Amino acid sequence: MKLDALRLYSDRRMVAILAMGFSSGLPLALTGATLSIWLKEDGVSLTAIGLFAQVGLAYNLKFLWAPVLDRVPLPFVTARLGRRRSWAVFIQILLALSILALAQADPAIDAWRTALVAVIVAFFSASQDIVIDAFRVELLADREQGAGAAATQVGYRIGMLASGAGALYLASAFGWRGAYTVMAGLVVVGMAAVLLIHEPTTPRPLRENWLRAAVVEPFADFMTRNDWLVILMFVVLYKTGDAVAGWMSGPFYISIGFDKVEIASISKVFGLVASMAGVILGGWLVLRVGIMRALVIGGVLQALSNLAYIAQLWAGHDLPMLAVTIATENVTGGIGSAAFVAYLSRLCNPAFTATQYALLSALAAVSRTFIASGGGWLADRLGWAPFFTAATLLCVPGLMLLLFLMRRDAPPTRSAAAARGDG
Repeated sequence: MKLDALRLYSDRRMVAILAMGFSSGLPLALTGATLSIWLKEDGVSLTAIGLFAQVGLAYNLKFLWAPVLDRVPLPFVTARLGRRRSWAVFIQILLALSILALAQADPAIDAWRTALVAVIVAFFSASQDIVIDAFRVELLADREQGAGAAATQVGYRIGMLASGAGALYLASAFGWRGAYTVMAGLVVVGMAAVLLIHEPTTPRPLRENWLRAAVVEPFADFMTRNDWLVILMFVVLYKTGDAVAGWMSGPFYISIGFDKVEIASISKVFGLVASMAGVILGGWLVLRVGIMRALVIGGVLQALSNLAYIAQLWAGHDLPMLAVTIATENVTGGIGSAAFVAYLSRLCNPAFTATQYALLSALAAVSRTFIASGGGWLADRLGWAPFFTAATLLCVPGLMLLLFLMRRDAPPTRSAAAARGDG
């Protein structure tokens, strides 16, 4: 069993999935945590920083154009590369160009222009996610989805580290323009991964009515599941507390006296190791106890990890404590994310992978955009300790919905037979 697991992780597909995960994680911090530190340094208010979370609206709406990426071929290119690969490469080129445009922004002079370009980066990032997520789900069999979730999360977190700690180091040495220019160049990692793996072959239902097949049927199919509305509510709420606290973590560290290099150094040493450990542990939990129980464990740990910020507030400018805080955040976030990605992946019908996964991941992003956007306003009015306490409490609704789904025996699967074996 262990040898089979090692073979699976060394599979060429898993290596490509890890690299594609890197490409997915790279842009997120550039319009999120890294951008919030840039804004804080340029004197933008906490309330305005919180509102910048709205630039990620594309992550919530991507299901609207997912049917196009799922069905419509690109002229000339799709015939050579295939449906998934052609769209992925095309979008990645546009993503790199938009990150280069963001490198030219100046929040201190024109915050609105910065926000507009960040919205464009988020749009192409969300579009890339549509294709890459579908690519991953279609490449793997049901039994491989847990390992695929772990691989994509490892790559995703390396990408976030590159655009987080890596960008902060570069910004300290070369300024924000230089940092974002280098980040644009790293998009080539995802392009190489897409080009080096074969196009997945999946069943495609033949329909005379293209609009119905592309737009209506993916959603109609999802609504045949038991408790489908509760599932969607859970997807929205599971990561809420973690997202609200995480969005304001950069400004929080800056406000208690840490500089960019200190944050980047601790993130590099402890954040990466802790994140990898969390993702691997999350994948192992999925294998050992099933997706649903792994989600419970990850959700509880994510909630408790928010209290580490309060301990950091009490400790103040203390580097060892910062290491503990960042390690706690990354381990627990990795556990929860690995289980959550496996959950979303196994909900998808292979005939509608891109559209259904786009819907689910878009709903999951609500906590990172709409809900997290109020975090700055809340921190301004409550102060840091009550704010992180509130973020902890925001984890409770998602956990309650998860327990309901477990009692109703509605695990995340793509077939009834798999559902009976999940736990």
